[in-house]
Amino acid sequence: MKLILSDRHLDLTVNDPLRIKLIDLSALNIHNCVGCFGCWTKTPGRCVIRDDAVKVYPLIAQSDAVLYVSRIKYGGYDTVMKTMLERSIPVQQAFIRLLDGETHHIQRAVTAKQALIVGYGAHSQEEQALFLRLAARNARNMNFNHVQVLFSTEEEVTDLVRSEVAKWEAF
Repeated sequence: MKLILSDRHLDLTVNDPLRIKLIDLSALNIHNCVGCFGCWTKTPGRCVIRDDAVKVYPLIAQSDAVLYVSRIKYGGYDTVMKTMLERSIPVQQAFIRLLDGETHHIQRAVTAKQALIVGYGAHSQEEQALFLRLAARNARNMNFNHVQVLFSTEEEVTDLVRSEVAKWEAF
């Protein structure tokens, strides 16, 4: 399965919704992580907060390709995407492993995936460079075996996503 997570509504039609899922995070009720670690101790693999995030993070774990669409704010993901990424920690275990000399959490039945991140709204080259560093760090933590970052203006983001999804649909 391939997954598109967007922090905004995209005027996009997916031809095969069983194979490619589009989720508009801005239309969902997703609360902030409270840092209770209940997903590791009380209900392993499941967040104790009962909102729409519990339907999304299992899809992230199962997907072999994920396309993230996020406004770039201060070199990072904007609020909607950042909140969802933080609420995805139930897909990780509390246990630590060494990966290339760094400590990282062990994934909980997470499919290795290709990730494409479309960032829009960066105001400078420095902000884009910071976002590239963040995406690279996320790739190490989130079981991405490949990550690509594309930058777009806000006006062109839907067309860029549409062209990338067309590549998915061609296979």
